[in-house]
Amino acid sequence: MTPTQKKTFAACFAGWALDGFDFQLYPLIIPSLIALWHIDSGTAGALATVTLLMSAVGGWLAGQLADRIGRVRTLQLTVAWFSVFTCLCGLCTNVEQLFVARSLMGLGFGGEWTAGSVLIAEVVEARWRGRAVGLVQSSWALGWAAAVLAGTAILTELPADWSWRVLFLIGLLPALLLLYIRRNVAEPEIFRGQKARGAPLSAIFTPSFLRTTIPAALLMTGMQGGYHAITNWLPTYLRTTKGISVLGSRDYLMVVIAGSFAGYVAGAFLTDRIGRRGHLVIYSLCGLAAVFAYTHLDIGNDAMLWLGFPLGFFASGIFSSAGAYLSELYPTSVRGTGQGFCYNFGRGVGALVPWVIGTLSKSLGLGEAIGIFAAGSYLLVFLCVAFLPETRGRELSA
Repeated sequence: MTPTQKKTFAACFAGWALDGFDFQLYPLIIPSLIALWHIDSGTAGALATVTLLMSAVGGWLAGQLADRIGRVRTLQLTVAWFSVFTCLCGLCTNVEQLFVARSLMGLGFGGEWTAGSVLIAEVVEARWRGRAVGLVQSSWALGWAAAVLAGTAILTELPADWSWRVLFLIGLLPALLLLYIRRNVAEPEIFRGQKARGAPLSAIFTPSFLRTTIPAALLMTGMQGGYHAITNWLPTYLRTTKGISVLGSRDYLMVVIAGSFAGYVAGAFLTDRIGRRGHLVIYSLCGLAAVFAYTHLDIGNDAMLWLGFPLGFFASGIFSSAGAYLSELYPTSVRGTGQGFCYNFGRGVGALVPWVIGTLSKSLGLGEAIGIFAAGSYLLVFLCVAFLPETRGRELSA
């Protein structure tokens, strides 16, 4: 890449890693909140759900902003937003306050992916767009790993009644990224060349785009549903269902995260090698098999430890093609709007999954509930691929 492309890549990579760090703090804190505030699993799941629902709204708004005021300015705004409200979560004194703070944090969390994904897709060349955008996506695993390491250290070393607050308070650190973006990242040339800036959300529902928007939105729904069914409840599943301690669950989560990073990277190269559709078919079917084995096979804890690698590999790696694929499906004038809507429509519908799983786990069991919803989500991905074209190597058009 050129120096300009490298700086843009670094900003988007760091932004998504820090987004992942802030978001993945909450699943680690769920057991503490259940114990300290005496909330049930349904309420804990609802807190995760409202964050994802608001992130869908944030993604739609960010898509509109990115097409109007620019990709870079929108990226700066969303990073500042989710950093501040993650920090404020640590100051909450009851569930109602945390509900509001997590809702507002979700707006920035959802918007950051939209702005960063469109930005890097428009900067790099078509022949390696899949791997560049996919590698940016891989930074989520690094942010997740940082959250697990920080969370494990703080939750075990500090008193339980305020250790979770410290975790949320350090969520302000991503705001430092704004200094780098301001100095080093410029708007893509293809965006600067646009005379008319922005289009209404209704533009992507006109006859010329509707055949793309509907299956693309459902495709993202399957991807998001499968991922959040697994990751939001995995720490709780390990501790409550499998009886693994906080320190023990750290090792299990790190194996899943290592698999996630490997899955992202492999998927990034695979989507350029065999195409976006081929990548999605392989990862959805393998993801279905992995989540079924993890939640339904009667195996020992040692075997489960290593089974976490393929679970993370396919659940996370399926997203490697998402940013490039959505960018290639829409022209520049509505790229942010289309990408923001489709990805975050999936996130909004997928947001219901943690809450439904938390509620149904009371009767079905947590492992059974996770397995059912994750499997259904990956089947939806497999079906939607048939209704979308292959876009590998497509030049982005105005």
